[in-house]
Amino acid sequence: MLIAALGSGILFGSGLVISGMTQPTKVIGFLDVLGGWDPTLAFVLAGATGTHMLLRPLVKWLAPANVARGTPAGAGVDRNLLVGAALFGGGWGLGGYCPGPALTAAGPALESALFFVVPMLVGMGMHSAYRRRRESSSADATAAA
Repeated sequence: MLIAALGSGILFGSGLVISGMTQPTKVIGFLDVLGGWDPTLAFVLAGATGTHMLLRPLVKWLAPANVARGTPAGAGVDRNLLVGAALFGGGWGLGGYCPGPALTAAGPALESALFFVVPMLVGMGMHSAYRRRRESSSADATAAA
């Protein structure tokens, strides 16, 4: 399983580098719909979506127990989703990086990628600590009741 994950990561990272999606100018050009719009990210997205649509049934058939089936119960649009999406989109738009391409670009230690990746990792750590603290206090409250 670890080999499959490594292979998938290498394939994904290679695709990002080959398509130029590790360059913030490509991402910012795609988001600049009123200026010099660059549609290349849309083609990458269409290629990824098409590949997923073609291969998803095969993956579900080969490993049905390991493939999520639909949206979990109660996973609707809520405040956490909206705030998270706004933060993600704001960071993507301001930095010109999405997390995957940022990590790929940080591999060769591109300075602009590191200015994005380090705060991203700090934010992820803060969120993880917040969730652990929240779950711990919730479990304590349940035990006390």
